[in-house]
Amino acid sequence: MTDLEKITLVMTSVGTEQQAVEISEELISRRLATCINIVPCLRSIYRWKGKVCEDTEYLLLIKTPERLFEDVSSAIREFHSYELPEILAMPVSAAEENFHKWVLEMVEPRNEDGLDED
Repeated sequence: MTDLEKITLVMTSVGTEQQAVEISEELISRRLATCINIVPCLRSIYRWKGKVCEDTEYLLLIKTPERLFEDVSSAIREFHSYELPEILAMPVSAAEENFHKWVLEMVEPRNEDGLDED
């Protein structure tokens, strides 16, 4: 593989499918992410404010360049309903080269004709 900019997999979980779609569409439309998988029916057990809680959630798997993590994180917090949203980034140590390039290309600004802006 050539020496490409690093990409990362960002994860967050939300309580409703509507919120999962809303956050995903915002990240894609803002060109902060290339692809987001929404995984339904996650069962989460966690401690919150001294109590053990259990919820069903949706997991978002967000593919983006590593340099956009702070922007992605900020946008998630903007639309997330949780007081403390889970936002985790995992570096991608290897990816198929064409997919890797696609992740990088799809976050670049485009003009109305679909061409890269200078």
